[in-house]
Amino acid sequence: MTLNVGDQISEVSAPNQQGETMTLSFNEPTVVYFYPRDDTPGCTTEAVQFNESLSQYEAIGAEVYGVSTDSVDSHSSFCNKYDLELNLLADPEGVVATHFNLDVSSGKAARTTFIVSSGSIQAVYNDVKPDGHSDVVLSKLKEILED
Repeated sequence: MTLNVGDQISEVSAPNQQGETMTLSFNEPTVVYFYPRDDTPGCTTEAVQFNESLSQYEAIGAEVYGVSTDSVDSHSSFCNKYDLELNLLADPEGVVATHFNLDVSSGKAARTTFIVSSGSIQAVYNDVKPDGHSDVVLSKLKEILED
């Protein structure tokens, strides 16, 4: 039972790959994508493509965060290996995933993406196919911001 379009969401905090606490307030356009594990084929494809599009997201005033139940150290290694600049949030206890009503009873969250702005969910993508997903999200985000 994930959050749905129109649902309100409060701020949440978690450490990024450098161990810095990031607080997501969701006032500005924000993309939060959940993925199962660092350095696996689908997760790598998704992270690399979001990273390649990061400047386009920033140009429209949006922030992008990847979230998995992996540790800060795992995220750090993953970012170093693929030169990732986007923030990956370490959520080993599933606090961020639970905040979005995602089930982490298996030890990881399902591949799900949320577009959030002005404190509410603007779009939800379930059962995400990693390849090309960043482009789909960017297009939808531009559409939302134009309305």
